[in-house]
Parts: sequence; C-alpha cells; structure tokens
Amino acid sequence: MKASWFIILSCLGAYSQEIKVSVNNDLGFDRKEIVSVPASRLSKILKSGYDHVHIRQEGKPVDLLYQWVDLDSDGKPDELLFQAEVSAKASSEYVLIYNKSYLSDTKSDIQAFSRFVPERTDDYAWENDRVAFRTYGPDAQRRFEQKMDNGTLSSGIDIWLKRTDRPVIDKWYAGYQSDPNFYHKDRGEGYDPYHVGASRGTGGTGIWHNDSLHVSKNFVSWKTIAKGPLRTIFELTYAPYSKFKAVERKRISLDLGSNFPKFEIDVKSDSDFPDYAVGIALHKNEGQAKIDRKKGIFRYFEQIDDAFVGEGVIVDPKFVTDAFANTSSVNPDHNNLLVLMNPAKKIVYYAGFSWTKSGQISNLSDWDALLERQSEIIANPLRVSIN
Repeated sequence: MKASWFIILSCLGAYSQEIKVSVNNDLGFDRKEIVSVPASRLSKILKSGYDHVHIRQEGKPVDLLYQWVDLDSDGKPDELLFQAEVSAKASSEYVLIYNKSYLSDTKSDIQAFSRFVPERTDDYAWENDRVAFRTYGPDAQRRFEQKMDNGTLSSGIDIWLKRTDRPVIDKWYAGYQSDPNFYHKDRGEGYDPYHVGASRGTGGTGIWHNDSLHVSKNFVSWKTIAKGPLRTIFELTYAPYSKFKAVERKRISLDLGSNFPKFEIDVKSDSDFPDYAVGIALHKNEGQAKIDRKKGIFRYFEQIDDAFVGEGVIVDPKFVTDAFANTSSVNPDHNNLLVLMNPAKKIVYYAGFSWTKSGQISNLSDWDALLERQSEIIANPLRVSIN
C-alpha cells in the first residue's frame, strides 16, 4: 500500500506532507455521508494556503470533492468537508495531501446549495440531490399586508418535490420570471404542489402557551455561511413575537445525500416561556400521523395529487416534553403535529421529507424505515480520527 501511494504522489510532484484520516462506522449498514475535519488539525500540511489540498480514499487514485467552511466569517476556514463511504461496522481510510504545484479541479453537478431569491420577492431557498425547501422574507410579508401580488405571510417551511438529483432552484425561479406557475407544473423534475400557508410546513417553529401556538412572521434578515457543494449553511433571524418578545435565530444546514436539514435554534426572550414547538402541517388531517416519543421520531404521510409525501421531525428524546396533533375546526392551516421541547436546553432537530415519485421511497413502510435509519445516523455519527 505504501509503495502504491509513493507512485501516485510521485506522479503529482513534490508535496509537503500528508495526513491520514480514518472514518469509522459503528452501525450495521453501509453509509455515505459528509464528514468534517477541523482545520486546526491540518496545520502541518497547510503550508501556503488552502488551495493546494486534495483528498483521496487510500488505494484509489481519484480526487474527492471537498469543501472548506468558514463558520465564523473571519475569512479563514474552520473545517474541511468531504463525503466518506464506509461499510457496515467497518472503517475507511483517507489521505489528505498538500502539494504546492497541484490544484484539484474536482467538480460535480450534484450539490447542496442555498441562496436568497430576490427575483421572487425575497424567498430563501435550499436544496441538495434529494430535497428542496424555501421560506419567506420581509418583502413577501409587506406584499401580503398591503394586499399586493406575491404576498406571503408565513414562517413555515415550504417543501419542493423534486425527482432529479440535479439542482432545480435556479432553473425553477428562472422559469417563474415568464410563467408564475412554472414550478407548480411537473415537467419531469418535480414541482411545488405543497401548501404551507400559516401552517408550520415541515419543521416550522413557534411557542406553545396557554394551549395555543404562537408563531413569528417572516424572517427579517438572512446570512449565507456556506453555499455548498457538500454542505450548505445559512441563518435566518425573526423579529420579536408573542407576549414573550421571543427573537429566533435559526441556523439551518443541509448535507449532500440527506433528506433532513439540521435546525439549530437560538431563542432570546424578555421572559421565560414554557415550551418551544416544532411542527409538521397536517393539512386536512387526511394522512397518517405517528408519534414515537421514545425514539424522538414524529411523522406524517399524506397524499398530494397522485403520489404520497412523508414528512418527519427527529429530536433527541431527552429534550421532548410533549407531542400531539393540534387541530382546528376553523382553519386547516392551524392543523399541525407539534413536538414540544424545553427552551432552556439547546434546541436542535432535523426536519425533512421524501416523495414517492422521487424513487427514494415507495410507501409508508419505506418512509418509516428511512426515519429510523436517520435517527440512528444522528445518534451515531461517523467517527473521524486523524493520524
């Protein structure tokens, strides 16, 4: 093995050093996921910046796609991401190499991505090779309140049903410019038939107080931290709402290959409030809901047009205080499956979906299995060790 690596590196030219990274999988199924290496652990190979690093699985002469992430926006990368493939109950070995005469040109049309969308008021949209989402900003709120076109008042999370692993956000919004119904028609890549309205959509939030759900209006500011291609990260901030004057900042991240964005919520308020809520829209209550507090899995499975959509929220069970279907006889947008959490704890959850036309699932059993698998993945992240 050492001899083969000597040949490969000789072909690349002189290099400073290499670092070996081992990725271990403790679970009983194969995994392909994004892993992170702290930049601080790579100082010995970062001799002249960050552009001359490349990554390979040991024994394979193919560069892997990687991504630097600057989490604190200080202009310096904090972590290096790459996609690891590890068999069940096994480990995979990778080599990170610095070579001052070599620039990796590895690219991919399949990627995680997010951006602010000013061409349709002010949506913020994000996607990867499996799912797509959007939510709404202050201009959409203003238009709603002034009864103008394209007005939307919602802090819920809208979902876009896609059945291609290629990006659709830019293409669908470009089509919207000449046809406002462009992304509401399935042209073979998917479409947006989902109604979010005032509901929580898939993973929207609120405060539960006096047997009522109190929700914010649209986000008031946004910040893109990482566009991709392996992980997109951004933050949305909301104006104070409810009697508690709660201010939310949501950091949302989505990895390539995952159906489930990670939501990390920071809430500040004038006074303590009893429960923070995360929800899934139940629409007309015609689907199948399931609450599993022991595993921290909460899901809904419903028909939309001629196919089915599974939605789910996954939370560490120790943070859950209650979960139930909150329904209204007046407004279907107020029908939500709600998961309550203690706001004094760190608020972290995953919320995502799958569509039967995507080929990812075929039925309810598949969706339950995908949720179970994701719950195990969250509880047992791939272990990265650096030699």
